[in-house]
Amino acid sequence: MKKNEWVYRELLYQFIEKKNNHFTQLALAKKISISISTVNNALKPLARMGAVDIRKMNFHISDIKKLLFYWASNRNIKDDIIYQTHVEMSPVKIEKDLWKKVKFTAYSGYRFKFRDAAADYSEVYAYADNKTLPKIKKRFPENRGQSNLHIIRADGVMNNYPDRDNVTIGELFVDLWSLGGWYAKAFSNDMERKIADIVGFQIFYQV
Repeated sequence: MKKNEWVYRELLYQFIEKKNNHFTQLALAKKISISISTVNNALKPLARMGAVDIRKMNFHISDIKKLLFYWASNRNIKDDIIYQTHVEMSPVKIEKDLWKKVKFTAYSGYRFKFRDAAADYSEVYAYADNKTLPKIKKRFPENRGQSNLHIIRADGVMNNYPDRDNVTIGELFVDLWSLGGWYAKAFSNDMERKIADIVGFQIFYQV
């Protein structure tokens, strides 16, 4: 994941999960351990489209939906996949064996975070670091067949978020949007409704 995406994840996390909409570029840079110039460059396209309102001393999100979909349209989760294999197990069994070793996203992340599933699914996507990857490869060795386990490279600040087992709500939506396919669409459509419900229908849809 590119570092400008860390900015989008943090902004969405603060707005959706923490109900915070007051930021400074310096504080944001320190929070996610990147340079202030990276923050500034990440905000420029958001400011141009009216997703954020940048003032002299601070800034705030003015259109959460634009921010969410801007990141979603620029995210390519498949570029960050570092291991994938075919596993002769159900998704539920794979998830059970990976529990506490990874951060789940996509269909598994949705199921764990919302205790529900928008559709049946046959693949598991999860983030893992380089330390954990060899253990995953040992448990799920390379195998011929259609890959149904996909391990994504974890970034340096992902573990700073309090949910130790799942990605943030914003990242979950963006990863689902990036995957494509009919059931990814079913999940992302349902997630859009859930996010609108969390932040407020009128705020999300600007009505």
